[in-house]
Amino acid sequence: MSTLTIHDLDTDLEDSLRDRAARNGRSVEAEARAILAGALERQRDEPNLAESIRRRFAPLGGVELEPHPPVMPSAPPKLGR
Repeated sequence: MSTLTIHDLDTDLEDSLRDRAARNGRSVEAEARAILAGALERQRDEPNLAESIRRRFAPLGGVELEPHPPVMPSAPPKLGR
């Protein structure tokens, strides 16, 4: 288990965290862990842009695209005199 230290926490934010911890019957540290875990869990459940587009068009039959053919990069320009 690692340690996380947060410097320069806004006083109002710290008070809100302390109040929320008291309402939930937890220590401030346990409340901060719960908030971080919840935020990261929601983030993990969010689909990426490609998945969001796929879900959006799936009811319409989806979209099947041909893969883009590989393209070789051109030679870099010659600089100098």
